[in-house]
Amino acid sequence: MEIIKKILDKYDVVFSDESVEKLASIMERKEYQKEEIILDRDQTCHFLYIVEKGMIRQFYYKDGRDITEHFSPEGYVATCIESLIMKEPTSLLVEAIEPSVVYLLDYAKWETLCDEYSDINKLYRRIIEYKLVVSQRKADSWRFESSRERYERFCQENPTIARRASIAHIASYLLMSPETLSRVRAGIL
Repeated sequence: MEIIKKILDKYDVVFSDESVEKLASIMERKEYQKEEIILDRDQTCHFLYIVEKGMIRQFYYKDGRDITEHFSPEGYVATCIESLIMKEPTSLLVEAIEPSVVYLLDYAKWETLCDEYSDINKLYRRIIEYKLVVSQRKADSWRFESSRERYERFCQENPTIARRASIAHIASYLLMSPETLSRVRAGIL
């Protein structure tokens, strides 16, 4: 299964053939249209979403605006961590922002495989560690960087997303208005 190979390469984990088969057996392939909601607010997240093609985003609503929390293009894993682990409804939504092919990895079955296979457990740990680092970097960026610095960091660390996501989604991710982002991009700020 090609998507599993991409994920293993990304997180630098070597799997046995048996582990690849077990992992593939708990994944469901789904196709989503642009702007289709994958997980809605107040639903409980039961999956890790592995993007094979396209791009998805996690977002929430605040004061009538949608705020992008995270982007996941091809080869990346998305999930609503708090909902997934606590088994509670989420305030986040997951949306396809391009026509997308996404593999849904069942978390309850994943946990069982983590207990049985050390390589699958290692992949789980690497994914969670990556999510924590990304979250910390984003929080630090919001606290310590100017609008221009946040945008430049975003473009440097996420060139694919910077080219493909809408200005409105990028602006909300960077906690600025589209107008402010336009001024930053024009060199005015």
